[in-house]
Amino acid sequence: MKFRSLSLVATLAAVGACTLFTPTAALAQAKEQFFPVLVYRTGAYAPNGVPFANGYVDYLKLVNAKGGINGVKIAWEECETGYATDRGVECYERLKGKNGGATVVQPLSTGITFALTEKAPGDKIPLITAGYGRSESTDGNVFKWNFPLTGTYWDAADILVQHIGKKEGGLDKLRGKKIALVYHDSPYGKEPIPLLEERAKQLGFQLQLLPVTHPGVEQKATWLQIRQSRPDYVFLWGWGVMNSTALKEAVATGYPRDKMYGVWWAAAEPDVKDVGDGAKGYHGLALQHGAEPNAKVTKEILDLVYAKGQGTGPKDEVGQVLYMRGVVAAMLAVEGVRRAQEKYGKGKWVTGEQARWGYENLALDQKKLDALGFAGVMRPISTSCADHRGASIARVHTWDGSKWVFSSDWIEADQTVIKPMIKAAADKYAAEKKITRRTAEDCQ
Repeated sequence: MKFRSLSLVATLAAVGACTLFTPTAALAQAKEQFFPVLVYRTGAYAPNGVPFANGYVDYLKLVNAKGGINGVKIAWEECETGYATDRGVECYERLKGKNGGATVVQPLSTGITFALTEKAPGDKIPLITAGYGRSESTDGNVFKWNFPLTGTYWDAADILVQHIGKKEGGLDKLRGKKIALVYHDSPYGKEPIPLLEERAKQLGFQLQLLPVTHPGVEQKATWLQIRQSRPDYVFLWGWGVMNSTALKEAVATGYPRDKMYGVWWAAAEPDVKDVGDGAKGYHGLALQHGAEPNAKVTKEILDLVYAKGQGTGPKDEVGQVLYMRGVVAAMLAVEGVRRAQEKYGKGKWVTGEQARWGYENLALDQKKLDALGFAGVMRPISTSCADHRGASIARVHTWDGSKWVFSSDWIEADQTVIKPMIKAAADKYAAEKKITRRTAEDCQ
């Protein structure tokens, strides 16, 4: 684990390391908002995990460089999970009580999210799962501590179905078509299946399910099945080396890349850069943002963090897709605290429970996002007691051989399909866990 806090470094430089464990220093640490950072910088998923972690930490550094959250500085500590659920839970347990207590935890793994969903209510620590996690945790009346901000895998799957339907001339034209889902055989990869099965039933397309065993480097049997069945489209729900392996196997079997669509965790630079020209034409979802080298927030990170020699990773990755995913995740964590300060005291440290109120009452309109440097990067996010997601909109971008280029308009997931599924799944979870839906008084 690595401990990183600009304000703590400044304190040590001023008064000496010997005061670190004095009561005065401990009190000073408690005045910082503590964000545990669960990462995977090693192993099969490191090519994708590293840029996310770098973007996340760099944004925290940017906030501190600009004075903190209304004057409250941020402290953080990394813990390596290796994308393993047991190690993720261990990191959570190790960090949750440090520095006055965790403000929020972002598991960066659907499997870890499932495990921590059981622990967060007792610990009163909110979980942000931006673009991953349990789709039914959108329902804040049951999942009080989960926040799948910006969209879920059910949203992603529905948006992809809508997109290919439009390409075919209408959703009705999908009848009789075949869609293959090549998915990581884990809670993450399985998450879109209920939505795709529902859409297949409604629209009459055939769904072929093709699980890939962790870590995803052996896919020859999978692509042999694809060569034999010749699906009209392939949806890729991969992560780490699985994504580039899938593209290489598509090249080897002659499956057209322009018929392949990755979820937003399978549509970044590490997924395509080693495939060469073979990846050209491959599509993927963009979780609102894509690669954003020209965004104001990107330039601020370069000016206020990297120009001072404080960048976390290589300068040339700043603004890339997964780097920006980390930046956005950190921004959401910070803005929930800022929102909580509006209720509990501007410029004051907030508890995890108070921060939870902030995440449940996010009101990031376009004016606020633009002021934060996210103009053209993000659309508004607005949460409530009933809706812990805040947005369900995405775009498609396409790899042109050297960069990701947006290739669709904004697409909104069809909530007439998804909301009944959310309620049914949340009700089932509540019954299993003997949870009572929250009252109106609990939503104040």
